[in-house]
Amino acid sequence: MMTPVTIVGAGLGGLILARVLLVHGIPATIYEAEPSAAARTQGGQLDIHSDDGQLALEAAGLTDEFRAIIHEGAEALRVLGPDGTVLLDDPADDGTAGRPEVLRGDLRRILLDSLPDEAIQWGRKVSGVRPLGGGRHELTFADSSTVTSSLLVGADGAWSKIRPLLSDATPQYVGTTFIETYLYDADERHSATAKAVGGGAMYALTPGKGIVAHREAGDILHTYVELNRPVEWVAGIDFTDAAAAITRVAAEFDGWVPALTALITDGETAPVPRMIYTLPDGHRWDRVPGVTLLGDAAHLMPPSGDGANLAMFDGAELGKAIAAHPDDIEAALAVYEAAMFPRNESFAADAREILELCLGDRAPFGLIDFLTSAPAGERVGAGQP
Repeated sequence: MMTPVTIVGAGLGGLILARVLLVHGIPATIYEAEPSAAARTQGGQLDIHSDDGQLALEAAGLTDEFRAIIHEGAEALRVLGPDGTVLLDDPADDGTAGRPEVLRGDLRRILLDSLPDEAIQWGRKVSGVRPLGGGRHELTFADSSTVTSSLLVGADGAWSKIRPLLSDATPQYVGTTFIETYLYDADERHSATAKAVGGGAMYALTPGKGIVAHREAGDILHTYVELNRPVEWVAGIDFTDAAAAITRVAAEFDGWVPALTALITDGETAPVPRMIYTLPDGHRWDRVPGVTLLGDAAHLMPPSGDGANLAMFDGAELGKAIAAHPDDIEAALAVYEAAMFPRNESFAADAREILELCLGDRAPFGLIDFLTSAPAGERVGAGQP
């Protein structure tokens, strides 16, 4: 009998893993803290890369479903100056970039629909986990119930409850915070701003600060205001007072053209701070029987358009490794980790470089140089956490 897999976290990586295992006839159960699939919105738009995210969806047998949710034309990208001057305009609408855009919520939906209802147990927040020996672990949930795993996978993100079984590393703040806002019915109600953003992603950047927006399906402009600021600056803003928080954040962009600052001042949702954390460079662990990690739980890095793709690829590669070694779980985990560690170290270095290009001393021209010199299919993503 194949070893059943216990997955903590119903994000994209955990869902891909469960789906690939299902394709290979291997039982798996996901335990998710959220009470239901509709408990919260699932973030913005993602560019899905041909060399990892799309390969993961292919391994999951979901390529056709993925193609059906692509937001055509959203690969367009432009860079503006604070005065609205267009510094770079790349329509990227001919399909050559290899990174079609989809809404994270749509992608999660096709993954959820591909799994039997019983594969996911909602409202099961892990409060603790302990080894029992022989590769087995006991998970305790917030309601004091427990389950025992024979093979445990932490797909539970930056603040993973499973990671301490393998590593004492903890995420550290990198000194950058993204503040999230939305505009709706953009073409009709915010026409100047919609024109400035264009048909895809828009970057307006200077050293230490910037406004990044993305046009999403449904005439939505989804914005991340990016600021290099210390923890104390973020803590000093009362984000429960939306009007005061908007005023404080907008003040950082005094003198910028109104078509850009409207992405802050006209925001139709309360601004939400997303402090950017990373795990240490080269984060690895020694092989521990019966447990491993994927996605942000394993290799949290600055947002660069790669995070969701890497989580999905991790899930697919782990699923394939388990299927290839159904009678030797430790061999499967060793094969997976041996490939995952160096692969994601390289991406983490790239992510740090992209954050520096966006907000470093040469912003925005460092980013422009990168974009204009990068081969087709290697363009930076919208940088959503």
